[in-house]
Amino acid sequence: MNLESQNSAQSGEKARPLALITGGSRGLGYEVAKSLISRGFNIALISKDKGRLEAAQSSMRSLVEGSEHAAAQISVFPMDLEDQEATRSAITEVLTQIETPEVFVLAHGVMSEKMSKTLRTTDEEWRRVLAINLDSVFTLVNAVVPAMAEARRGRVIVFSACLGRMSGPGNAGGLAPYRISKAGVNALVRNLAHETGMGARGLLVDAMCPNHSRTDMGGADAPRSAEEGAETAVWLATREFDINAKEDPTRSITGVLWEDHEVIPW
Repeated sequence: MNLESQNSAQSGEKARPLALITGGSRGLGYEVAKSLISRGFNIALISKDKGRLEAAQSSMRSLVEGSEHAAAQISVFPMDLEDQEATRSAITEVLTQIETPEVFVLAHGVMSEKMSKTLRTTDEEWRRVLAINLDSVFTLVNAVVPAMAEARRGRVIVFSACLGRMSGPGNAGGLAPYRISKAGVNALVRNLAHETGMGARGLLVDAMCPNHSRTDMGGADAPRSAEEGAETAVWLATREFDINAKEDPTRSITGVLWEDHEVIPW
């Protein structure tokens, strides 16, 4: 327990749980962070651009200033998620500075080039997209989640994409590195959920599809706002869960792919 947590406990103030969020300086990750800080969480943000992280931190402080959440901690950690070795080193250092998160949201990602079909993609483009969208997810999960699993308490939420599904609309080809990286994310989530007990041991692991949202990646003409795209992740981070409530899948199921609070096929 850090000094601030000790002081909160001594004063009778309820300690705030920590949410660790990647891609937190803008877009969907920023919207998740905004929502969770207003729900009583301390926030730790990971993103590549230090300036944007600090701007996001300042913006969030302004949003909660004068409110009941003004005492929330907002920490920022610049990290280049394209470099797996650097990511491993950086997250190892971060974990010495923060408590075990109760919520871990992986919201970072990049789109592949428009013409990146399987037979036209370069080695460099393939490696860039897979490194950021899949390799870093493994590295971060592998580093952060063991302590959450040991605590038998926590939620891991990974932003995937409907373009990574093996069924349903929009899976007919093109954008090969992106689609395949998100299919890999789906497989990682499903595998991890089964390895950790599908919620029976207190750890929930889920993927979610935000749909086409107005972010730097999605563009200004996307039909959904970033807040709308982030909403299911916020819900997954805060929903009531009871593995025995079989009559209500939204309360009893984990280890699946979600879209708008509903389970959709992989």
